[in-house]
Amino acid sequence: MIEAALQPFQFPFMQNAFLIALIVAPPTALLSCFLVLKGWALMGDAVSHAVLPGIVLAYMAGLPLLLGAFIAGLGSSLLTGWLADNSRIKRDTVMGVVFSAMFALGIVLHTAFPSDVHLDHILFGNMLGVGQGDLITAALIAAPVTLILTLKWRDLMLHAFDPAQAQVSGLPTGLLHYGLLTILALTIVATLSSVGLILAIGLLIAPGAIAFLVTRSFGAMLITATLVCLFAMSAGVYASFYLDSAPAPTVILILTAMFLLAFLRRVLLTRTA
Repeated sequence: MIEAALQPFQFPFMQNAFLIALIVAPPTALLSCFLVLKGWALMGDAVSHAVLPGIVLAYMAGLPLLLGAFIAGLGSSLLTGWLADNSRIKRDTVMGVVFSAMFALGIVLHTAFPSDVHLDHILFGNMLGVGQGDLITAALIAAPVTLILTLKWRDLMLHAFDPAQAQVSGLPTGLLHYGLLTILALTIVATLSSVGLILAIGLLIAPGAIAFLVTRSFGAMLITATLVCLFAMSAGVYASFYLDSAPAPTVILILTAMFLLAFLRRVLLTRTA
C-alpha cells in the first residue's frame, strides 16, 4: 500500500513535475492576491495570451524563447496602458482588442513559420517534460519575484486598494504600477514550461480568489493563497499520475473545486449570520 502511494516519486519526470509545481506556486499565489484586489483578472488573462508572438519571433531570431515571451507580454501591457490613457476607450476594451490581436498574430506566425516548438506545449504546458534547464529558469524568476512581493506587499496593497492614498503617502505609484506589470510578465514566463499560457490564468487568479473568500486580512490572504496553491499543485500532479491525465488541467480543476467550496462556505456563513 505504501509502495503504491509512493510510486509517483520514483520516476524522474514526476520528480521534476513536483519540483516545478513547488517552484511556481509561491509567486503565482502571491501575485494572484494583488490581481484580485486590484481587479486585474483580465490583465493576467490577456498578458498570458499576448506572449505567443514573442515566443515565435524569438525562435525565428534564434533568441531565448522566454526573452521573447517577456518582451511581448510587457510591451503589450505598456501599450494597453498608453492607449487607455490617451483615448476615450475604457481599459478593458483596449485590453480585449490589443491582446486578442497579439494572440491571433502569434497563431498566424506559428502557422506561417513552422518550428520545433510544439504549440500545445506553449498553450497548455508540459509538466511531465520539464527538464533541468526549465527548473533553473523558473527558480531564477520565481525567487526574486517571491522576495519582492513578500517585502513590498504593504506598498503594493495600498497601491492596489487606493492609488490616490498611495500617491499622497509619497509612494512611487508609477514604479509600483509598472513594476507589478513587469512582475506579472515575469511570472507568466516562469509558468510557461509547466502550465502553459492558457492555464496560467488559473494560477494567477484562483488562489487569491479562494483566500479572499476565507480570510479577513490581506496578510492572512497572502499566506492562505500560497498554501492553497502549493496544495493544489502538489495534489494535481500526484492525482494525474493515477488518473492518467495531464497535470496542469488537473491542478486547475482542484483549484476550481476549492473555490466552489470556499464560495459555498461563505454563502452558508452569510445565511446563518
